[in-house]
Amino acid sequence: MVSVLGQDVGEDRIRAALKAAPEQGRGPWPPAVFVAPARVERSPILLEVGWLVFLVWIYSWLQDLAPLRRKLAFDNARSVLSFETRVGLDPERALDHWLAHERVLAFIASNFYSNAIFAVTFGFAAYIWWCRPDIYRRLRNDLVLANLIGFVVFWAYPVAPPRMMAGFVDVVVKAGGLGAWHDTLIKHADQFAAMPSMHLGYAVWCSLVAWRLARHGERRLMAVVFGIAYPVLTALVVIATGNHYLLDVVAGAGTVFLAALVMEALPDSLRRLRPERTGSDDVSTGPKAPVHA
Repeated sequence: MVSVLGQDVGEDRIRAALKAAPEQGRGPWPPAVFVAPARVERSPILLEVGWLVFLVWIYSWLQDLAPLRRKLAFDNARSVLSFETRVGLDPERALDHWLAHERVLAFIASNFYSNAIFAVTFGFAAYIWWCRPDIYRRLRNDLVLANLIGFVVFWAYPVAPPRMMAGFVDVVVKAGGLGAWHDTLIKHADQFAAMPSMHLGYAVWCSLVAWRLARHGERRLMAVVFGIAYPVLTALVVIATGNHYLLDVVAGAGTVFLAALVMEALPDSLRRLRPERTGSDDVSTGPKAPVHA
């Protein structure tokens, strides 16, 4: 006996129904129709390279204009520090001085700061592009929009990082790092782009990717652990190395969440803007052409 919709049905009856359905067009119940999920193609690699070049071009343009914003950047940095001091949330100096005296930890943190943002972020992006194209485009759009929001803030509200302020140590420069490109990377970064912290933004994005990849059970637990540990570790590193303020970290996380919310709401908003079809749209003066699935 087999249970169908809560009732026990004999196997002979099932076989007879399946045999009769194609011949009679009907049976004790409609024949089952199985629809295979549509296969999602990977986004063209040239398109993805184009997005990357576009973002790098905007960042380079902002970097070239950095000298024009120098005075404003230092004024804004003092305002950020002053606000944090007033509310009692200013851990930057204490963490920076502590890490500067821990040689091994400083070296590790310096390399984490310079490399994790690229290795982890591009690693996740490459994996979902290749293995999960069904979720890649939405997550890529989240990251692109988060960068664009960050660029707007970089220009509208430039902020000098703590390492450029009196009383702070530039731990990344002092400790050094692995690879000949380490110093070059640091020198070519936008010096007045502390707000928001895109290091933290990228870390939060990676956490969102990990959550989307995890389906159930142990993977969900691992995604939660990673989703908390990686952004927290990134926040500690960027603050202790003198590269970001606590407010930068909060703003970086907020930037990614804002981008994700916008991209989530955008399709529904666009659908509501489309004109609704009326009954007259279906009226035609001639015979309709057959529709092929």
